[in-house]
Amino acid sequence: MGKDSGRFILNREELTAHGESDVRDAAADVIEHALAAADPRAAVNRLLLVDGDTIEIEGLTLDLCEYDRVFMFGAGKASRGIAEALEGKLGDRITGGVIVLKHGDRADLNRVEVIHAAHPVPDRNSYRAARRIMERAEDLTEKDLVFAGITGGSSALLALPVGGVTLEDKQKVNQLLLLSGADIFQINCVRKHLSQIKGGWLARKLLPATLINLTVSDVVGDDLDYITGPTVPDTSSFDDARRVMDDFDLWDAFPTSASAYLRDGGDAQETPKDFVDLPLHSFIVVPGDAACVGAYERAKELGFNSVILTSMLQGEAAEAGSFFAAIAKETLAFERPFPRPCAIIAGGENVVNIGSHQRGMGGPNQEFAMSAGMDIGGLPGTVIVSIDSDGSDGPTDSAGGMVDGTSRAAALSKGLDPSSALRRHDVYGLLRETGDAVVTGPTGTNVNDLKILLAA
Repeated sequence: MGKDSGRFILNREELTAHGESDVRDAAADVIEHALAAADPRAAVNRLLLVDGDTIEIEGLTLDLCEYDRVFMFGAGKASRGIAEALEGKLGDRITGGVIVLKHGDRADLNRVEVIHAAHPVPDRNSYRAARRIMERAEDLTEKDLVFAGITGGSSALLALPVGGVTLEDKQKVNQLLLLSGADIFQINCVRKHLSQIKGGWLARKLLPATLINLTVSDVVGDDLDYITGPTVPDTSSFDDARRVMDDFDLWDAFPTSASAYLRDGGDAQETPKDFVDLPLHSFIVVPGDAACVGAYERAKELGFNSVILTSMLQGEAAEAGSFFAAIAKETLAFERPFPRPCAIIAGGENVVNIGSHQRGMGGPNQEFAMSAGMDIGGLPGTVIVSIDSDGSDGPTDSAGGMVDGTSRAAALSKGLDPSSALRRHDVYGLLRETGDAVVTGPTGTNVNDLKILLAA
C-alpha cells in the first residue's frame, strides 16, 4: 500500500513471482515510497497553515475576514488530493467550487462539486465541466478568494474550444497531437491556442478575485504555464503553435476548422501574457522531481549507492530504455558509473512517435521497459522500472513495466515476441502476460515519469 495516502495498491506479488525476485521486491518498495513522496494531499497539509482566520502559504499571509466567499476550482489527476486537503483545512468556510477528475476516480468531498470526464481525449463531460467552471467564475469580485488546483491531465478534462472548432474537432486534434511524437510543451502550445479556457483565459475570468494556484508539476523544468495553463499567463504564441504544426506536418491532418484558426490567429486572439498588479499567487506544492527524490531516499535506506541521473529525461521511449540498459551492462562489466549495489534514478517525459506504424496498446513507460528488457537478457541482479506516476501509462490501466534479465526469455517461452510488439507499439498485453506490468490503479498524484535501475 502507498505509505501516506493508502490510495494505490501495487501488484507486488505478481511482480516478484519470477526472475530477480529480491531485487524486484526492493524495486516495488522504492516505487511505493516514490509515489508517497509525491502525494499532493500530504504536501498541501504541510504547506498550507490555518490559524483561526489566518492562512499562511510559504510566506504569503491571507486574512479570511477580508473575503466574503471562498471557492475551489480544479482539474487533473492530482487535483483530488489538493481539494481534499483544502476541505480538511477550511471546512465549511469553502462556499463551493468545481473539480474535474478522470472517470472512475472518486473523491471524498462535501463542499466542492465533482465532475468526471475523459482522458487523454476529451468527451462531452470535459466540455460541460469547462463551461461550468467558466460560468461559476462570472460573478467573482475582489471580495472573493479562489484556490485553483489545476494539475496534469487538465488539458483533456477541460475542453472549451474556440469558436468554429467543435468538440469533435478538438478530440481529433488531441489524438493527432498525442500520436505525433511532439513533447508536452509542443502539444500544450497548440492546445492552448485552440481553447477559451487554457492559456490564461480562466485566470482572466477569475481575477480580480484573489487567485491562489496550488499545483503539482508533471512537466520537465516545472514551467507554470505548462502545468496550470488555464490560471497563469501564457508564454507561448500563435507563431510557436504554427512552428509545431510545421515541424510535425499536422496542417492537413488537423480538422480544417482548427488549422484555419491557427493559421489566421493574431494579436486579437492571442492568449493573455501577464496579469500585472492583480492578486495572482502560484505555488508548486509538489515539484516534478518529487518521485525521483522519494525513490532516491528509499533506495539509499535499502543500502543502494543511489544517484538521480537526471530529472529531465526526454525523447523516444524505446531509445531511452536502451540507454538505461546500456548503463546496466556497464555496471556489471566495469562497476561504473557506480559500484554495485547501485540505484540509478531518472525522471522526465518520454514520447512514442507512432507515425504511420500500426498502433496497438501501450504507452511510453511500457515501451521504455520493454526496450530495456530486450537489451538486458541474461544480466543477473538487475531490474529496470519505468512508470507513469498517475498510474495510467497511455490509454491503459498499467502504470508501466518492470523488467530484469529473465524478462525476454519469459516472453519467448510463451510464444511472445518483444521485438515485434515494440515495432507494432503493442506492448501492453505482453507485459501483462509475463507479469512485468506495473499496476497501481489511480495514485492520486501526477509528477514526472519515474525510471529506476537497481543493480544488486
